[in-house]
Amino acid sequence: MASSFQKEFAHLRIPLKYIHNATNNFDECNFIAEGGYGRVYKGDFSRSECLTMVAEKRWKGRTIGAVKRWNPSKEDGIPEFRREILLLSENKHENLITLLGFCDEEKERILVYEYAPHKSLDFHLENPNFTWIQRLKICLEAARGLQYLHNPKGSQRVLHCDIKSANILLDENWNAKVSDLGLSKYGPATPKRSFLITQAKGTLGYADPEFLKTSIYTKKSDVYSFGVVLFEVLCSRFCMDFSCDDTRRSLIQWIKNSSEEEIRNKIIDSKVRQQMKKDSLDTFIKLAFDCVEKERERRPSMDHIVKRLESALKYQEKRRFSKFIETASGVLLGIVVATVLL
Repeated sequence: MASSFQKEFAHLRIPLKYIHNATNNFDECNFIAEGGYGRVYKGDFSRSECLTMVAEKRWKGRTIGAVKRWNPSKEDGIPEFRREILLLSENKHENLITLLGFCDEEKERILVYEYAPHKSLDFHLENPNFTWIQRLKICLEAARGLQYLHNPKGSQRVLHCDIKSANILLDENWNAKVSDLGLSKYGPATPKRSFLITQAKGTLGYADPEFLKTSIYTKKSDVYSFGVVLFEVLCSRFCMDFSCDDTRRSLIQWIKNSSEEEIRNKIIDSKVRQQMKKDSLDTFIKLAFDCVEKERERRPSMDHIVKRLESALKYQEKRRFSKFIETASGVLLGIVVATVLL
């Protein structure tokens, strides 16, 4: 790394020996997940007295971290590595993953994040016990994280460039944390120029089709990707699904080529559908369609998305409260009747 970068972020550097100690030399027992960047391990930094003292000061007593070890064969990973350190250091929000530190010794490139014990959203999409309320709250929190990134800071905003369910992590309380800013870019926020030209392609199935055609990326490109995530959550299906003949199909194209009745009765997860209040579903599905509009100008802003998801959640929670009142009223009525009969 350049010396200026080393000096600026020296306070975040973690010696490699402490990372080896925390992960037991990257033991498979501590393996969490793997992606294009490399592998992620659970690290217990409480074993290191020195690092524990640092952790108590820097990490508010948390000594468990997620250790992302970049694949050494990925020669082009240095810019992404630096970018993630830079962006997560400058941008802090309750719905963004927290960077705890990094290591760049002996050809290793390692990032240490706050630990998210419930892994990422994609692990739970097909879980029948993953309730509609949980799904709504996670979508809303992820939207707030993106809203923060899109909110201009001076003359720039952050464009994530790789929104997908695998990049939405879930902490011990199931709070959503937007992660993996390695492909993210600072984008202009001035009225005269609100886009950037980049070769970052994102992930198959999530990437904005207009961006793939033009290489022009805007905040509405992130919105498209987020809309794909909304449909994944709604349907309990991955964006690139497999049909019976093992050929890949796009969930979004499948939905757009289906009637409203087919979407509601066949494509949406039936178990989740049974939990939904009509107003909540209508608000959510309309929002998801708006996000994946072909024309960027017709897609909503993240501010608008947050408001719509808040409404969808409010409609759903109103139903739960109504059921509670009905149940409580029934119990009270039963007590009154029993008292009269006595």
